[in-house]
Amino acid sequence: MNKKEAIEIIKKLKEMYPDAKCSLDFNSPFQMLVAVCLSAQCTDERVNKTTPSLFAVYNTPLDFANANLEKLENLIHPCGFYKNKAKNLKVAGEKIIKYFNGEVPKNMDDLVTIPGVGRKSANVIMLEAFNDAQGIAVDTHAKRISNRLGFSKQAEPTKIEIDLCKMIPKEYWKDVNHIFIWHGRNTCTSQNPKCEKCTLKDLCDYYNKKK
Repeated sequence: MNKKEAIEIIKKLKEMYPDAKCSLDFNSPFQMLVAVCLSAQCTDERVNKTTPSLFAVYNTPLDFANANLEKLENLIHPCGFYKNKAKNLKVAGEKIIKYFNGEVPKNMDDLVTIPGVGRKSANVIMLEAFNDAQGIAVDTHAKRISNRLGFSKQAEPTKIEIDLCKMIPKEYWKDVNHIFIWHGRNTCTSQNPKCEKCTLKDLCDYYNKKK
């Protein structure tokens, strides 16, 4: 795949999903950070059902730093892996208070030092909370679609991101994760992808190898 083909695919996906956007609900950068951490191994829908009652009790880094761990675990229990997530969120609050003056940092290097925030999550926070795409978040949908379409043959998310960023001009980075997620949910599903109805099939390595 060359850059011209990559841009063509991104433009087609934008036409297919003109309303594609982040599906996590948040009202502040810290709420975005919390929601992203909770979304690991959990659906965005479940996170959105959990966060209103969570944020009614704990809503700032200081709240989380001072949180009763057992109470926090109970509030986020529906999102799974609640013990580890609760511990990370409490320590994240403490670290943001101690090192970042109570504010979520606006750069990748600092974000990835916060417990529970890996590179994928940091990419999402930079884009959604600060409107500053520093890379491309590679979740399960982005990984699957990147491999199927031919953007990357790598398996590791960090290596896939490198391939995507080389191929796709920076002006499109803010759109990529949204449209990949929507395409992965609606058409290019993990099981039984709807290849025949996909407008990208003529450009897709996966489809053309199946023929």
